[in-house]
Amino acid sequence: MKLTRRHSIQALGAAAAIPRAEARPPKPIRLIVLDVGGTLIEERGDVPETLRLAFAGHGITVTPAEIAQWRGASKREVVRHFVDLRADSAGREKLSAAIYQDFHIRLDAVYQTVPPIAGVEDAIRKMRDAGHLVATTTGFDRETTSAIFRRLGWEKYFVATVTSDDVAAGRPAPYMLFHAMESARVESVAEVIAAGDTPLDLQAAANGGLRAAVGVLSGAGTLEQLRREPHTEILPSVASLPSLLEKL
Repeated sequence: MKLTRRHSIQALGAAAAIPRAEARPPKPIRLIVLDVGGTLIEERGDVPETLRLAFAGHGITVTPAEIAQWRGASKREVVRHFVDLRADSAGREKLSAAIYQDFHIRLDAVYQTVPPIAGVEDAIRKMRDAGHLVATTTGFDRETTSAIFRRLGWEKYFVATVTSDDVAAGRPAPYMLFHAMESARVESVAEVIAAGDTPLDLQAAANGGLRAAVGVLSGAGTLEQLRREPHTEILPSVASLPSLLEKL
């Protein structure tokens, strides 16, 4: 049947009569996902220098400036990238494995003494006491991450500790964040915020569509670098995060 002008007006009137759903208040924040190096534990430049030495030990020159562009990324992916870039095609897989193993041994020795960032443990307790779930994501592998948390006695704080070993790709892909959500049984990104000290941390949170992406100045990223990325807030450190959560 062809609609006449009168039928069209009647149809519009009927549509207008359908009540609209009321705007819902934002969901409460349930899950806080925190980076590790430079966000929970001090960043002293150990990781890039250890990577540089591991590369150099196998005849590959990588400058600190080149490594700096990969801060927050999976360390395995960093090794593969520069091996593919600088080494002959033959034997790249074996060379990558050897460099990563060298890096891993060096880093484990260094991280026997790296302290947590001031006020972070107290902030984690406050967030948990307020009813939030807390998880971590990191470019470190599972073995290194577990050793850090065992030494600090922090395993009890986290509903999930997700490492670059657990996902197909590290930051800026949001997969580690989604894996943390899965482990915490949190279904909506509107209930999740992430905090980290590098541009890649903020990029991953933005790519995942999280409720908030918080930069912290306790690690590798400068204020200028973090401001260039999508972010909700930039804080001195995670120690200030409980106060921010009261406003979000």
